[in-house]
Formats: sequence, C-alpha cells, structure tokens
Amino acid sequence: MKKGIGKAHSKIILLGEHSVVYGYPAIAVPLKNIEIECEILESKTNFCYNENDTLSVAIFTALKYLKKEKEKIKYSIKSEIPPKRGMGSSAAVSIAAIRAVFDYFGQKIETDLLEKLVNVAEITAHQNPSGLDAKTCLSEKPIKFIKNKGFSYIDINLGAYLVIADSGIYGNTKEAVEKVRKLGKIAKDPLKKLGELTEKFESLIKNKFSGEKIKKIGQIMISANDELKKIGVTISKTEMLVKKAIENGASGAKISGGGLGGCIIALCKSQKIAKNVKKMLIENGAVNIWIEKI
Repeated sequence: MKKGIGKAHSKIILLGEHSVVYGYPAIAVPLKNIEIECEILESKTNFCYNENDTLSVAIFTALKYLKKEKEKIKYSIKSEIPPKRGMGSSAAVSIAAIRAVFDYFGQKIETDLLEKLVNVAEITAHQNPSGLDAKTCLSEKPIKFIKNKGFSYIDINLGAYLVIADSGIYGNTKEAVEKVRKLGKIAKDPLKKLGELTEKFESLIKNKFSGEKIKKIGQIMISANDELKKIGVTISKTEMLVKKAIENGASGAKISGGGLGGCIIALCKSQKIAKNVKKMLIENGAVNIWIEKI
C-alpha cells in the first residue's frame, strides 16, 4: 500500500515567555527526542478538510501546494508531544503532516518551503502565531527570537540536564496573554525584568561553563518564575512542582510557555540529580516527564 511518513520534534521555551509579546527576547530550545509522526495512506474517500483542526489544515495546505486536493488519502498520528502544554504540538504536527504528504507523492521539500507552508497552516488555525514554535520545531539548535526583529541561532552547551514536567493541566496561552495585557502598567516592571533575565542568560552562555555558571543560570530561572508569578500566570500546581524540583537538587526551575497550567522546567547539573527530581515530581503529580541534555 502506498504511504508517506513525516516526523517532527518538540520544543520548549527556556526564558522570555510573555515579555516576548512586548518586544523583549525569548529563547527556545528544540527537544529532538520528543517526536510526532504522521503517516499518510491511501483511502477510499476524499480527504475531509476541517478548517478548525490544525492537522487537517496542514494536510490540505500541502495538498493544495501540490495541486492534489482531490486525492483520496487518510492519516494516522503517533505523538509523544502532549497538546496545550507549550511544547509546540500544533507546529510539530503541521511539520510532520506536510512532510508526510510530500513523501506520499514522492516529492522532496526544502526547509524554507516547509516553514512557509507550516506558517500558512498555523495562521489559518491560530490567526497570529509568532512563528517561534515552527522555527524551533524545525531547528537543530536553540533560537533567540525578538518580535518584529526575527530569529537567530544560539549555542547552548551547558553539560547539564533539563527536566521537563507536564503538570497535567492544559495551559491557556490566549487567556494568559489577555490577563497580562489587562494588568497594564502593573505588568510593566515584571515584563522588563523578564527581558533583562533573558539577556543575562544569553550573556552567561557565551562563556565557558562551570558548576558556578549552572548555579547562576538556575537562579535566573528562579527569578524569572517569580516575575511570572507577579503577572498572574502561575498556578498552585506549577508553583508546587517548581518548589519540589528546587528542594530536590535542581539548580533552578520555572514554568515554561503561556502558563495557567502546562509544563515546568528544571535545570539539573547532573543526570543523577535529574533522575531524582523526575522521581519526586512524579510522586507530586506530574503526569509526563522528559529529561534532555542541554
């Protein structure tokens, strides 16, 4: 049977969520071991397009580009990326789906065209995406993003471990962004501080790493979480998980993404500490945990 396969990886924001909306930098890292796979297969019926479903929009976008809209196909998805957790599931599924459609028709797709088609799908599904998710889910390297100024690739080789823990509660980026907007001047100082912390992190990673550097970066993460708390995007469960991670040896921890749920991240200087933090977070209600070398 004719089929096409496409894969993509996840992503997580290290620093700069929310402040990025106001012109400050954000830094995101690809999570290359957390993947999604889309398989396109022959079908007896025409592909059913649903403009409210990101996956459907991505497949149709690829079919339209290839002038194959009337092809009889179906799809299946295997995903390790939980939705609505700030891990780029929407962008990743679009990338995997478009790659699978091109593979099904024996066509190669260059990265520039893939990114363009993914952004078409993301705009249809999400109105106004920054493009950061798509860029990071396509990238092998961490990315620095500044609104209206674009992207640059950066190197992060801490020799440390990042624990990503899913709180089990859907994040709500749209609601969180609106909540911060309504704070007006109250949010000004925390957002500025978040921007400064991101820049401080970037300056630290340019120098040779040491245990002391990991400690400093961990403190930046703790400070960033404090600022995110001030703008009201943390919740009791993520705060508890952040606290438990630090109590059990993490150099620093914070929420990642829009907040009001979603994931927390914890920086650990050794794999042994990372495994201990993972164990404690599971015992305290985290539902999915990944450990990535960073």
